[in-house]
Amino acid sequence: MEQVEQLRKWVKESNNIVFFGGAGVSTESGIPDFRSVDGLYHQQYDYPPETILSHTFYRQKPEEFYRFYRAKMLCLDAKPNAAHLKLAQWEQEGKLKAVITQNIDGLHQAAGSKTVLELHGSVLRNYCEKCGKFHDVNEIVNSQGVPVCECGGSIKPDVVLYEEGLDQKTLSDAVRYISEADVLIVGGTSLAVYPAAGLLDYYNGSKLVLVNKTPTPRDSVANLIVQGSIGEIFSQLD
Repeated sequence: MEQVEQLRKWVKESNNIVFFGGAGVSTESGIPDFRSVDGLYHQQYDYPPETILSHTFYRQKPEEFYRFYRAKMLCLDAKPNAAHLKLAQWEQEGKLKAVITQNIDGLHQAAGSKTVLELHGSVLRNYCEKCGKFHDVNEIVNSQGVPVCECGGSIKPDVVLYEEGLDQKTLSDAVRYISEADVLIVGGTSLAVYPAAGLLDYYNGSKLVLVNKTPTPRDSVANLIVQGSIGEIFSQLD
């Protein structure tokens, strides 16, 4: 496939690659894309996922939020796939400068990546809203209802819910990496969610690669489009 050949060539020649990824990177590890509403949600929950995962809902119905969160957002048995592992390898070889991800599952770090910018936080981190103490994800799994800290405060996952703003330092670091990148590979994202999708506008180079199963709104500005499964495509690269 000539697109894969072209991507391989660009990767081989570069030592300033930045990867920007979305849900499609995780679905190949068996983590469901909660944006796709399946029958299961309708059977078990009275609200769509976007409503449940909003700041307002978390405040108004924390028990219902946590019921959904434990059932749907914690996929702790998931393992990194070929895409995660390849990115970690490139970083180790000094080719990749950063992974910028919209995912909250920690799989990039599990694969060995060190410079990971988590735009939407991580399910692996949780904190007490009263005293700020850190709480491990297993405490969330093994608790009932709304998890509570020793101090009596509610524990909140360190994830960015709908209606909440992104962390400004993470965002500015992402802008810096993207603006300085030689090759920008965007994978497994529909590029429909802002402000994350707007990060592409900061890329100044001429090697913007989109790797996705379906077309995206930004295909017209890409220098290379590789359609297909990101894990399969990355496993063909050096």
